[in-house]
Amino acid sequence: MTDNYHVFSDGRLERQNDTVRLVTEDDEKKYLPIENAEAVFLHGQIDFNTRLVSFLNDQGVAVHVFGWNDYYAGSVMPERGQTSGRTLVEQVRAYDDSEHRRNIARKIIAGSIHNMRANIKYYDSRDHDFEHALNKLESQQDALNPSLDVSELMGVEATARRAYYSTFDDILPDGFVFGGREYNPPKNEVNSLLSFGNALVYANIVSAIRATALDPAVSYLHEPGDRRYSLALDLADIFKPLLADRVIFRVVNRNQLGLDDFEDRLNACLLNEQGRQTYSKAFEETLDQTVEHPRLKRKVSYQHLLRVETYKLKKHLLTGEEYTPFKRWW
Repeated sequence: MTDNYHVFSDGRLERQNDTVRLVTEDDEKKYLPIENAEAVFLHGQIDFNTRLVSFLNDQGVAVHVFGWNDYYAGSVMPERGQTSGRTLVEQVRAYDDSEHRRNIARKIIAGSIHNMRANIKYYDSRDHDFEHALNKLESQQDALNPSLDVSELMGVEATARRAYYSTFDDILPDGFVFGGREYNPPKNEVNSLLSFGNALVYANIVSAIRATALDPAVSYLHEPGDRRYSLALDLADIFKPLLADRVIFRVVNRNQLGLDDFEDRLNACLLNEQGRQTYSKAFEETLDQTVEHPRLKRKVSYQHLLRVETYKLKKHLLTGEEYTPFKRWW
């Protein structure tokens, strides 16, 4: 099992012999057992040098950096575990083939809508009436026509997500008012949680892609652009309901996280340090949960499901085997 480590304190991260040490501003020293790490997430104001970066590269550990407003700011990625010119060529060919690109994009959206619907069905069976939203999601699933171009497919996904989000105010307790998606910056507590949770999903997908020979900048649903891993945006859409959203519902409805875990800064509502720690802890616990995989015939962690997804896409590109997106089956 590989672990993620989240650093919230301000200070300095440095190599200390064969491990990593955090020296806080109060000169407190903490050690990270990096030999079992997948990635380190930096949420505080952290200094580090090339000696640390070189060491983490040798260990295959990524560093994901978050800015002051909880947004993912960027990554220091280790050298890829695999490189394959053939994989890159096939990945680009699929993007250049409009029909092939539409097919992959449609599959990604189908997986995303299925997983949104699975969340709503859970609450619909527990003293909620979400029949209208469930029917809307089903109709949007049916609307994923192979003839639609990518922009039209994204419109179908956007309509489905609005129907999905319309249930949040009923699922969450009084005091947590959603009212629709707002970001850059988030204006309320629910939007703050969504922005932070989605960023954690995205960063974990970036790490999963690194284990393959896929290029994280060549994507199918989101348009490839500069300074972002657009393939991670594609695959993150599939897993946001399973990871980010279910963690939100759990920590808020169980009173693990309350309104006093947020603060208003520069016209934005953001999690404070305690809030980020609470949410991140619950997120990591979710990544460690296991489920019996019907194809692999063994228990796998949620985090491993992310890596399985990247390998399924790679296999599709190289062999033509049908790509079937992750759809929650339990």
